[in-house]
Amino acid sequence: MRFSYCSYFLRRRNLSTRSRSSSPLNNNSNSESSSFVSGFDADTTLSSLKIKRPSLSDDSSNLVFKQISSIFYGGALAKRPGSEKNDGEKEFERTPKISWLSNISQSNISLRRKEPSREKKQKCMFELSQRSRFDRLIEICAKVLGTGATIELFGKVGREPGLKGYTTLIEMCIDSARGTEDGDIAIEEMGKVFHLFKSMREQGLDLAEQAYRPLLLYIIDMCLVEEFHFFCNVIKDENPNSLARLGYYEMMLWLRVNNEEKIQGLCDYILENDDEDASNLRESYLLALCESERKKQILDLLEIIDIKKLSSTESVSKIFQALGRLLLEPVAEKFLLDFKTCDHDADNITNFIASYTIHIPNVSVEDLLTIFKDLHQRLDVSPSSSSYEKLILHSCAFKVPTALDIVDEMCEAGLILSTEVLHTILQTCEETCQYDLVHRVLSTIRRFKLETNDEIFRCMIHLFLKMKDHQGAYKMLDYLEEINLKPTASMYNVIMAECFREKNIRDGVRVLEHMQNADVKADSQTFSYLISNSETEDDIVKYYEELKQSGVKATKQIFIALINAYAACGQLEKAKQVVLDPLIPVKSLNQIKSILVSVLASHGQLSEALLIYEEIKQAGHTLEPKDIMNIIERTHSDGELDRLLLLLEELNDTDYWNGACCRIILYCILNKHLSSAVDLCKLLKDKFQNDELVMDVLFDKVFSPIELLESESRHLHTSLELLSEMKDKHGLLFTQECFDLLSARANTTDLHNAE
Repeated sequence: MRFSYCSYFLRRRNLSTRSRSSSPLNNNSNSESSSFVSGFDADTTLSSLKIKRPSLSDDSSNLVFKQISSIFYGGALAKRPGSEKNDGEKEFERTPKISWLSNISQSNISLRRKEPSREKKQKCMFELSQRSRFDRLIEICAKVLGTGATIELFGKVGREPGLKGYTTLIEMCIDSARGTEDGDIAIEEMGKVFHLFKSMREQGLDLAEQAYRPLLLYIIDMCLVEEFHFFCNVIKDENPNSLARLGYYEMMLWLRVNNEEKIQGLCDYILENDDEDASNLRESYLLALCESERKKQILDLLEIIDIKKLSSTESVSKIFQALGRLLLEPVAEKFLLDFKTCDHDADNITNFIASYTIHIPNVSVEDLLTIFKDLHQRLDVSPSSSSYEKLILHSCAFKVPTALDIVDEMCEAGLILSTEVLHTILQTCEETCQYDLVHRVLSTIRRFKLETNDEIFRCMIHLFLKMKDHQGAYKMLDYLEEINLKPTASMYNVIMAECFREKNIRDGVRVLEHMQNADVKADSQTFSYLISNSETEDDIVKYYEELKQSGVKATKQIFIALINAYAACGQLEKAKQVVLDPLIPVKSLNQIKSILVSVLASHGQLSEALLIYEEIKQAGHTLEPKDIMNIIERTHSDGELDRLLLLLEELNDTDYWNGACCRIILYCILNKHLSSAVDLCKLLKDKFQNDELVMDVLFDKVFSPIELLESESRHLHTSLELLSEMKDKHGLLFTQECFDLLSARANTTDLHNAE
């Protein structure tokens, strides 16, 4: 079948507006449409879902609800709105309930007279700032409340999310779907996305690509052909202008599932048709193919597509990337010459050269530089800053010294290196442990008087400290004075933190003196470091008083530092008093209390820690996962099993939950709570869905620690009983490694019945 999904809808839309005499589909439009419908059902198995395509007069929203209920509810046909039985919308709402406010009152906006230009500019900047904070608030609320409750919450206050806010919520749903192995949860998340699409429509927002892209990419990654066609239908109904872009995702789908017939069918369609519909789809199909290794189809399409007429330079760059990856130098050079001949913008041409060059595989960075220069010479085009920077960033991933060679060459040509690229070079130096290259970076900055910023200097100071070159770090601060810049507290904080990390308390404290001599005001991070590393109670008090007198706002980190510092000095009572400080930000109080709970548990005051934990719970909050884990690890005495199980229920972090569950199983073995240990093992089995993995985890986290206990012999028999119960009740068989370990220990303790 040569018709594509997207091209079919393009044709169907245009059939209603073209006259029969002028339509290229004049003689066979009806047969083609009907053949497509039957082919569509056969190829995508939507017929098995009992979804019927409506006539052109059918209400598209009815189709949406029918299809969504069919996909998510096992083939049950949805009824039209108004029916006494459940319609598609009601059927869909069987998913976990999301409250949506359909009629949200909008405040009337009155017309206002024009303000002076400066006031308008200030207002615009304020609104942009407000919008950014509002979108961030949406993200935070969605993490806590969920997407549905977030929409309801903001709807009640008359502030619906904009396109960016909805996109954030959609991305969070897709992240949840990607992060689960439970198919039902993934379906629920896709259902939430459908509701978000619906809410966007109700708010009058366009269903733009940035909103539907995360969903389609997820569906493609998961090879969900039926769901792809359903959601494409939804998107097409909401945004008919999206058809050409949907073609890109359609081709990506068939590439993902490796459906040769479909791929070739789409290519044949645009190769054999020259109408507007095919033209609109060509770029989308070509860009999708350029992400694959299908050299033949790419070359076939390039024969009929004038890449100079593509919608954006970004699209052209992607084509040159593919030409480089596929080693098609003659084709790339031909297109570059075409651009040069038609007097295309020189900056774009040099960027196309860079895009082509850096994607050539299995070539050294030095050889890539040679190719880059050679192509520029042949085309008589000078490299630009942006094309050089592409080559520099690519080189950083392989050879930072070569990247710096290119920086020198670029600067010698009178071009300017951006601070973003310079910062990336410094980050790469740290990540690859090439700390000594900071000398060369500094030399380049001085030689060419490159533009810098505070973060670049902070990074360079950090690299000097990585080499244990404290003198070099301080010289960086001296260089700032040479170029009439003032050092910042964050630069000194880097030096202070490194001194304290090395347990060099004296030099760490001395940094504060350097700051004062340079007339640099200490910030909250400075005082946090000083308090955390105070060796005496007097020092703790002194630095906290200095903070208050300096006017620096006491942040959450300050109070956490106070708790840890007092505890380190053995002053647990004073650590408890920290949470009573009136300067603690209200929003941070429970988190600071969580730290206190963890500290008290670590110092053996478990009963005190549990009292504060109860206060946190009564305030409607929970502990941080690591703090809950700390309590569980510090609980040893018998009689605490119920509390441990309650703590386990409160953990929603998978990694912490796994560790906590194993720790409680160990507790059960040590205190001979065999039945509870078996039940917890069953929880692990249900969670992992992999018996061998469960046993590996138990071996690492439960049975291996028992071997290290002085009283191991007393607990070995309980361990063997647990293994026997796990085998009999849940079919869990311990691994050979675990068997060998326990057998060996059993032999040494005369427990010959280990088997």
